[in-house]
Amino acid sequence: QVQLVESGGGLVQAGGSLRLSCAASGRTFSSYTMGWFRQAPGKEREFVAQITWSGSIKYYADSVQGRSTISKDNVKNTLYLQMNSLKPEDTAIYYCTADAGLYSLATVPRTWDYWGQGTQVTVSS
Repeated sequence: QVQLVESGGGLVQAGGSLRLSCAASGRTFSSYTMGWFRQAPGKEREFVAQITWSGSIKYYADSVQGRSTISKDNVKNTLYLQMNSLKPEDTAIYYCTADAGLYSLATVPRTWDYWGQGTQVTVSS
């Protein structure tokens, strides 16, 4: 079992930056593939970024490519998402997710086993 708790969301002006964190419980955090999804009001949950258990391979949605960086600290059991040049369309609840059996890009939410409760990101224009 893995428990995930996100933090770092908030209100920011367009062009600003935020760093989201996801604290994970469990001794096998380092073996999990981790990811971020987001869900805006009235829309489906969508893929944002993914990182392999070792941190060596990262994937990004086209919408955040070049503006965001996903990383994980296996000592602190924490996943991060650094978001820069934020846009109003980035406004959403951001969810951290984890899975022990993923070895390729997984953009479909139901593929993932564990989810956090989400953190709200609001970008004002």
